[in-house]
Amino acid sequence: MQRRANAYASGTAVALLSVLGLTALTGCSGSSGTPGAASDAKPGSGVAAAAAPGKYRTLREACRTVGRSTLKDLLPGAAELPADQQRKAYAGTAAVTYDTDRRVGCRWQADSPSASHRLVIDFERVVSYDAEVSDEDRAQEVYAAKQAGARLPVAEDPRGDKASPSAGGSGSAPSSRGASATGAASGAPAAGKASPPAGGEEDEGLEPRVLDDLGDSAFLDDQLARAGSTAQSRTVSVVFRTSNVIVTVQYAEQPALVTEVPDSKELQEKARGLARKLNEQING
Repeated sequence: MQRRANAYASGTAVALLSVLGLTALTGCSGSSGTPGAASDAKPGSGVAAAAAPGKYRTLREACRTVGRSTLKDLLPGAAELPADQQRKAYAGTAAVTYDTDRRVGCRWQADSPSASHRLVIDFERVVSYDAEVSDEDRAQEVYAAKQAGARLPVAEDPRGDKASPSAGGSGSAPSSRGASATGAASGAPAAGKASPPAGGEEDEGLEPRVLDDLGDSAFLDDQLARAGSTAQSRTVSVVFRTSNVIVTVQYAEQPALVTEVPDSKELQEKARGLARKLNEQING
């Protein structure tokens, strides 16, 4: 009887030691305690480092980014309106968005007996949901899709080979990683298909082109169109990226007379001037 009791006690002790040993082994081989370590880790490697977040976390109120003096210059017809309508014209109309930390925009318009002018600005703060892609890299992909959609003329290099679109400086080539899909889904004012400005030799150098003096990447598009029997309307679009924010400026003019053509140089200078001011605000 005593021998059977000793055997039972020995077996219990062995089983208990086995359980304790298994528990200790499990504790040593588990997670290091770093939040998200298991989800970020790759097979056969250590914990993957998350890509850097974007420089900008918020956006300004779009309708307050353009000063009254600038609006007076871009919307000459507003000065001829009654006081209450003038205030409304300069206040602008905010774009409908569902997250003002991610997307904001504003639209202004003023008509006069000689011409109608329209200004639209759009700010998009890009956020990457891929732990391996930074917000800035993702923003460059979205920007590249917009540039590709504009179909800027391809310049010839001195050797006779086709170069990347660049009539005015450097610009990043469109990224192949999801560029077309992100451009279609971005919802920003579309730059559209490039249409060289009309008017002859005086328009040389004013064609749609990449810009090298604005933000991290930038391009300009110039569209001349006729809507039915009305006068020709010209729309100049300037799109630029600064870190993880993409800004689009659209400035359009439609003369009252069918025989008149909006001046490409004047519209481009005003659109680029506003874009530079917005870039300074963002980085100020």
